[in-house]
Amino acid sequence: MQGLLPLIIGLLLLSGAGQAWSADDPTLDQRLQLWPEWQLPAPLPRPGRHSDLVYPSWFEGEWMVSSMDLDSPDDDASPLEHKARFIRRGGAVVGDRAFNAIAVGQAVLGSTLLTVEQPEREPNRQLARLRGDRLLETTVIGRRQSDPNRSDVVSEFLSDELVLQILHGPEAPRISRVETLSRYQPCAPASRERICADQWQARYSGPDTGLNRSPESVHRYRLELTRLQDRSASAGPPTDPSNGTNLGGGGGH
Repeated sequence: MQGLLPLIIGLLLLSGAGQAWSADDPTLDQRLQLWPEWQLPAPLPRPGRHSDLVYPSWFEGEWMVSSMDLDSPDDDASPLEHKARFIRRGGAVVGDRAFNAIAVGQAVLGSTLLTVEQPEREPNRQLARLRGDRLLETTVIGRRQSDPNRSDVVSEFLSDELVLQILHGPEAPRISRVETLSRYQPCAPASRERICADQWQARYSGPDTGLNRSPESVHRYRLELTRLQDRSASAGPPTDPSNGTNLGGGGGH
């Protein structure tokens, strides 16, 4: 399961609206100061079924994302690269989840990834079907974020999400929880063409293993998003890696 963690982190980065936030909420900064001594329960309210992460306006567009695991023992490891897209919907900037999930999945898992299912009305749940008759189910169970409107002024945006992940397969399901706190800001104060980000991630055992509140592992990631030519109005849906056809943004299960 450890090899699937970059996929989870990528999906968290690239997660519409209806979200409540507070401009002066100090909880995110306090949580960051506790790193790496995080414990559960995290101070993250459960998101509404139809709510998702809303980004500042400077995220809008298409990007090339480069991410590096700062705790990797391989000093010569290459960064993970993939595209990402953020679109305006209902007056809010949100991640193009279908496009982003496929882009991240192909970069991390290659041909191991068969499909990604993203219910249109359930932005907090994704299903990734993998070779070997496996299914990775990811559900956001906690979220807190900065006010994206205030982030347009201060040019810094923070979010913290806790997900429950279940790997279904021929054997018994494997359950874990992953918390990722992200801090984004323009790489240069006068430019919105590159976004720099730091991520702090902790992996916990599943709720079925008892009351162990300490993480099993912790990782830090550094990301850079470089703006590409804006294709949000003309680009079609991403390609389903299982058959080369276009992937729809939703659908039933």
